[in-house]
Amino acid sequence: MKRFRVNSVIFVSVIAAIFGCNVFYLSALYRSIRQTVVRDVNSALADADLDELWIRAEKAQNETKSRIASGQQPPGSERHGETSVGQDSAGNMVSTTRHPDGKVSTEAVKMQNDDLHNKLVNAVGKQFHTVLDPYISVNLSVMDSVVACRLNNRHIYPGYVATETIDSEGKVIKANPRHKPGSYDVFTYSFNPDAGLSYRVYMTPLTQHILSEMAGVIVTVFLLMAAFASAFWYLFHTVSRLRTIEEMKDDFVSNMTHELKTPIAIAYSANDALLNYDSANDPAKKEQYLRIANRQLKRLSELVENILAMSMERRKSIRLRPERIELRPFVEEIASAQRMRSEKEIAIETCIPDGLAAEADRGHLSNVLHNLLDNAVKYSGDSVRISIKAGSEGISVADDGIGIPAKALPYIFDKFYRVPHGDRQDVRGYGIGLFYVRSILEKMGWSVSVRSKEGEGSVFTIRYRKDE
Repeated sequence: MKRFRVNSVIFVSVIAAIFGCNVFYLSALYRSIRQTVVRDVNSALADADLDELWIRAEKAQNETKSRIASGQQPPGSERHGETSVGQDSAGNMVSTTRHPDGKVSTEAVKMQNDDLHNKLVNAVGKQFHTVLDPYISVNLSVMDSVVACRLNNRHIYPGYVATETIDSEGKVIKANPRHKPGSYDVFTYSFNPDAGLSYRVYMTPLTQHILSEMAGVIVTVFLLMAAFASAFWYLFHTVSRLRTIEEMKDDFVSNMTHELKTPIAIAYSANDALLNYDSANDPAKKEQYLRIANRQLKRLSELVENILAMSMERRKSIRLRPERIELRPFVEEIASAQRMRSEKEIAIETCIPDGLAAEADRGHLSNVLHNLLDNAVKYSGDSVRISIKAGSEGISVADDGIGIPAKALPYIFDKFYRVPHGDRQDVRGYGIGLFYVRSILEKMGWSVSVRSKEGEGSVFTIRYRKDE
């Protein structure tokens, strides 16, 4: 057992270590996926900013054409500024903006492989904002739509997106009427760093999206951990039960050995007295020795029958030969035999209607009733009253003995189990009688139950059909 405990501690430690490693791995995976998602969100915001700028530019162009066609604006006055993008000799992207007042501004973006796209988009977007923002302000509802669209293109599906414009101090410049207070992930995208202007975007927390990406890994890890834990619990439960059964079996062997040796020794002594002493001239003593030997031989026979029945049950080799049994004479015969062989003062009453019969194996049903009667006699005082009743539903055996403790009732039909009676050292048993009773009755398609209270006796009820 000590070895099992050590192995159990090692096994639990290994499971805990595996669980800890899995938690660490999942945490690292979550952080990695979140970083990737955040980068995707920032990239989507940059693209959405350009999309919104193009929409405004097309709107401005259409308005200008409409004004020119209607004569409200002379040709050539529609240009507020021009932006062009090119590449210099160093491979950098250069954006050039010509403003309506004649000023020309340029910005070179050094191209790097890791953020080439974002830097180009930012540079172009900045120049567009410089040209368009003074004349056509951002449409936040359009911005919300293009942000959601760009996120969807990256397989990110927030349930809520709201955009507002803020300055460098975080003060809201243009609020979004759709925005409602709540728990959101907040992202900031600077579309005009020179002016200190940025978009602040509120969206559904990304945790749900990240966890959906990790769902397969999380489910697999926890299923494996559940399998490990279940296997360990089953192993521990099985080993503990086997240990208990082994201890009960050892007790059974020890008790049975003692029980076998005792009647053999007594019968041997009685026989030796008959052979070596002049008991032939003393009929009373001769009869006494013979009765002693006969009683001990009966006891040996009962022990052998119990062991044989248990062995047959274990091998599942019991063959039942059901027949129609008239219960009244059958039970009265068993009661009469019990009265004759008992050393206690017992009173057995039977209440069985005439003509009542049952389909059962005669031999095994006889053993079942003998076991129940023996049990009632064992666990009683100097005298005992036993009542056997039978009806259309079953047979009951009631006694006024010492009763069974409530905590022991669930286990009395288990193999090798003996009811603990600390104040009853004179009761010998093997823990197989009631086990045999239940096993045989179940094979017959019957069932057995017990009601008992300490100090008031017990009632064993046999039903002709199994309880539902």
